[in-house]
Amino acid sequence: MAVMQQVVLSSGRRMPVLGMGTATYPVPPDEIMTSAVIDAIELGYRHFDTASIYGSERAVGQAIATALERGLIRSRDELFVTTKLWCTDMHADRVVPALQESLRTLGLEYIDLYLIHFPVRLKGDKQIVFTSEDMIPLDMPTVWEAMEKCQSLGLAKSIGVSNFTCRKLADLLSHAKVPPAVNQVEINPIWQQRKLRDFCSEKGIHVTAYSLLGAIGVFWGSNDVLECEEVKRIAQSTGKSRAQVCLRWGVEQGGSIVVKSFNKERLKENMEIFDWHLKEEDKERLSLVPQKRLILVHPFISPNGLYKSHAEFWDGDV
Repeated sequence: MAVMQQVVLSSGRRMPVLGMGTATYPVPPDEIMTSAVIDAIELGYRHFDTASIYGSERAVGQAIATALERGLIRSRDELFVTTKLWCTDMHADRVVPALQESLRTLGLEYIDLYLIHFPVRLKGDKQIVFTSEDMIPLDMPTVWEAMEKCQSLGLAKSIGVSNFTCRKLADLLSHAKVPPAVNQVEINPIWQQRKLRDFCSEKGIHVTAYSLLGAIGVFWGSNDVLECEEVKRIAQSTGKSRAQVCLRWGVEQGGSIVVKSFNKERLKENMEIFDWHLKEEDKERLSLVPQKRLILVHPFISPNGLYKSHAEFWDGDV
């Protein structure tokens, strides 16, 4: 079994560098995802990323319970589990109850990392399909205060954010008593986010990359990352898969990575990135790849809404 590299967050908690993601749509039956998570645990994965909106919390929790019963892990403490606060619960009095609901669904007493999923508040019921008309004004200071309460109550060992720009992080840091330990964002060879990564490094915020492979296979994803000519060239010259090249590149940027697969062979392949390195010349050529953001969150954008353009939503980083 591979020994998983770890990073230490500003909260003092240790987080495995490689995590298994569970975001997919449509959501598969629980038994498929539960089986995949059990496979991952058998292979040596110890970091699992879920969210209330993914519909995967119950399956992840069932897998953890089964792994404990089978002796695949000795205790829950061996795992690092992340979940996320959805936009419909982005109100001060809903944050703690939302986490408590996630914990009940997962069957856990605490979460290792609780993230704000998007810096957006939505009205209505929790659903993955929505429009900009569902967006309502957000009071981030009170929401973050409630996130801090999640940590002080011991329900979350660390707290953080996802999809935050430099500007939104700066605004958050201006009033936060507990700074976010993590910012989970889209990062891949064609959207490298150097400015954001530098800002987070300066502020002591760890960066976790999602969509390192372009979120292939879901409606918000793209094949553009794996079809990148430099990625294909490096894969051919190294004898690695294109996915492994992207994942190794992500690790070498100094952050952690979350990648989704429910296939045991691909889960194994995704782990085989820690005993080799990219050549300096290959990293240099990847740094010159033309950049474009893949995750554009179209439902948040409307000429008559709170955000009238993608540039406005992402504070110019598009």
